[in-house]
Amino acid sequence: MSDLFSLKGKVALVTGASSGLGVQFATALARQGADVAIVARRVDRLNDLKTELEKLGVRALPVQCDVTDVEQVKKAVAEVKEHFGRIDILVNNAGIGFAEPAELQTDEQWNKMIGLNLNAVYFVAREVGKVMVEQKYGKIINIGSIHSTVAMNAFPVSAYMTAKGGVMAMSKALAVEWAKYNITVNTIGPSYFESEMTSAIVSDPSFGAILQAYCPMGRVGKKGELDGAVVYFASDASSFTTGQYLAVDGGWTAI
Repeated sequence: MSDLFSLKGKVALVTGASSGLGVQFATALARQGADVAIVARRVDRLNDLKTELEKLGVRALPVQCDVTDVEQVKKAVAEVKEHFGRIDILVNNAGIGFAEPAELQTDEQWNKMIGLNLNAVYFVAREVGKVMVEQKYGKIINIGSIHSTVAMNAFPVSAYMTAKGGVMAMSKALAVEWAKYNITVNTIGPSYFESEMTSAIVSDPSFGAILQAYCPMGRVGKKGELDGAVVYFASDASSFTTGQYLAVDGGWTAI
């Protein structure tokens, strides 16, 4: 059974790998034996992560890239392919989060959210997908959210939900298109996890009441609680699973 989840000999590319969930995803894949290309804008943080990943006995390649810039994405993917020779796994994680009432939301805020949380996810999937189509193998894991499927009263999430809902729909469409190339495309939908991006929200004293109302487990996700999902979708344990959405949310979307 341990071999079923082994990633030895595989090469993974993780976006948004300079902090938060991106660091956790990269580490989880490395622990299973994958070499990892870690992609983000803050290259100093990537270098620190490279050191930690290499302690696990794998190779790590820091790549500076703004995923909203298509030319930078193309260059980054080419660099990873040249360095490792292939790309077996993509964790499309880079994103932002904020809440703004729809009637007050500016065009700039909307475009920023859609640009990074939806358009960039597509650009990266498309460019990595070209490599995977050529090699007739690939595992694409797009990071959605509970807000891929549900809104909430506590926060106005129209832009965020539109982007994350689009990620889930995109995953289904790409899964259908690329199944013939032995490429699987799936979405993970986390609820609120402790990270740099969510620190202001989860540290707010009023957030405890929100958790009690929305989450049956009554808490945020802990470090490591997404590892199983990402390893499953990255490994051959999920060889016949594609176009799916897996909520890791303490029961949030069961209500």
